[in-house]
Amino acid sequence: MGFFKNIFSREKKETLDKGLQNTKQSFLGKIARAVAGKSKVDDEVLDNLEEAFVTSDVGVDTTLKIIERIEARVARDKFMNSEELNRMLCEEITDMLASNDNEGLADFELPCDHRPYVIMVVGVNGVGKTTTIGKLAAQYKAAGYNVVLGAADTFRAAAIEQLDVWGERVGVPVIKQKMGSDPASVAFDTVSSAKASGADVVIIDTAGRLHNKRGLMDELTKIKNVMKRVVPTAPDEVLLVLDGSTGQNAFEQAKQFVAATEVNELAITKLDGTAKGGVVIGISDQFKIPVKYIGLGEGINDLQIFRKEEFVKSLFGNSAQ
Repeated sequence: MGFFKNIFSREKKETLDKGLQNTKQSFLGKIARAVAGKSKVDDEVLDNLEEAFVTSDVGVDTTLKIIERIEARVARDKFMNSEELNRMLCEEITDMLASNDNEGLADFELPCDHRPYVIMVVGVNGVGKTTTIGKLAAQYKAAGYNVVLGAADTFRAAAIEQLDVWGERVGVPVIKQKMGSDPASVAFDTVSSAKASGADVVIIDTAGRLHNKRGLMDELTKIKNVMKRVVPTAPDEVLLVLDGSTGQNAFEQAKQFVAATEVNELAITKLDGTAKGGVVIGISDQFKIPVKYIGLGEGINDLQIFRKEEFVKSLFGNSAQ
C-alpha cells in the first residue's frame, strides 16, 4: 500500500510541477534578476523584489507584507546570498498562505462525519466553475463517496446541459429543473434527494452573474437557507471558483463574491499555461480564505487539493528544500 501511495504522491507532484512551470519560470526569473550581481540584500534588491512580486500578480498589499518580513529578517539574521533569500521567501510565503481543512487528511477525504457534506459553488461564468464541479464529483467518487449534483444555475440552459454532461461522464446523478426555475427549489430538491438516498457529498452549482450584487446576495442567501431546512450544517463549503489566468481580475471577482456571500473556500483554476500563478498567494493572503483546490490541466485528475507547502516548494524548486 505504501508503495502505491508513494507513486500517487509522485504523480501529483509531477502534475503540480508541470502545471506551475510557466509561473515558476517567470517568477524565479524575476527574482533572479532582482538579485543579479548582488552579494547582499540591500535596499535596491528589496525594491527589485517588490517589482518582481507585483508584476507576478501577487498584488501590492501582499507584496509589501512580504518585503517587510524579508527586510526584518535580513536585519535580524544578516542573510546575504540569493540562496538564503529564496529560502526566506519560501518560509514567509508559506506562513502567509491560509491553511485549509484538509491539512492532515488524504486527498479528497471529507473533513467531517456528518452526511451529506454540502458544497455550494459560486463564481462568474467562464472561470471553469462547471468543469470544477465535474472534476470534484469525479475525485470524490474515486475516493469512495456517493455524490449528487444540483443544477441550481437555472439562469442559463447551457449550464444545466453542461452539468448533465458531467454527471453522465462521471456517473453521478444530477438533480435539475427546467430553465428559469427557482434555484433554491433545485437546491432543496438536491439536498433532500441526497439525504434520502444516503449520499455522502452534494455539490450545488449556482448562477454566475454579477451585474446585480444585491440580487446575487439574496439568491445565494435563499439557497443556503432552504438547504439548512434539510441539512442544518449546509453548506459546509461555499466554494468560490476563480480563473488564475486572469491575474488581478480574479481579485475583483473575489471581492464581489466575498461581499455577496460567506465564502469559506477557494478553487483557483487554469494555473497551467499561465505565468500568473502568483495570484494564489495574494488572494489567499488578502481575503484570509484558504485555497482548497487548484486546477492544473484539462484532465479530471488535474484538479488537486491545495497543500501550501507543496505549492511553494514547486514554485521555488530546489530553493524550497
